[in-house]
Amino acid sequence: MISPSAATLGLVMLPGGAFIMGADDRRRDERPAHQVIVAPFRAAERPVSNDQYAAFVEQTETSPPPFWTQRDFCIPKAPVVGISWHDAVAYCDWLSDVSGAAFRLPTEAEREYAARGGIECADWPEDTESWPTDHVRATVAQAEHPHVPTEACRNAFGLYCTADNVHEWCSDWYDRNYYASSPEVAPSGPVSGVRRASRGGSWRHRIKFTRVSARSSLSPNYRYNDYGFRIYADAE
Repeated sequence: MISPSAATLGLVMLPGGAFIMGADDRRRDERPAHQVIVAPFRAAERPVSNDQYAAFVEQTETSPPPFWTQRDFCIPKAPVVGISWHDAVAYCDWLSDVSGAAFRLPTEAEREYAARGGIECADWPEDTESWPTDHVRATVAQAEHPHVPTEACRNAFGLYCTADNVHEWCSDWYDRNYYASSPEVAPSGPVSGVRRASRGGSWRHRIKFTRVSARSSLSPNYRYNDYGFRIYADAE
């Protein structure tokens, strides 16, 4: 099996810069809205897929995700799920070794910047309130399993599924009050914690789409069938 590489992962170069992270009129852990500066970085167009993760399983003799025995969770081009935070980090480390590039999970700040697609102070990857109810996303709204990314879910940066499909792990520890003391430049989260931060929507939820500033978290040891991840890297 061919190992994934920077080329096959479809990395997109993002310019970085200053943006307003969070939202004062939303949930408590999204407050206060505050300016953040992130350096340029690269992000994969799509979450890591089942066929990409299969190379890691095969070459490292890692146990396969627990949901691969179910038809809906082993679609080759759909996001892999049932991945713990530790699994995601191990994949990044393996991919770094076999490709010669340094891959990692994103900080929460990078993930929100990427999800916004260059649009300031909006709830969705497009600057429109109708985004989650638009008819072109009707199939996604009815999904009962992770779906293969579609053009309807692509943002202005060219990234798919930043507000839907599966939750994506971030590198940060989660703290609901972190924004009150977050540094302006390249915040990377608290130094310790119990849960790791995650972002993005979920096929499993009644409402499939999640605002780009919304935060979520989970124990890094858990493997849920709506948790996956996406590959990030520093700018070259």
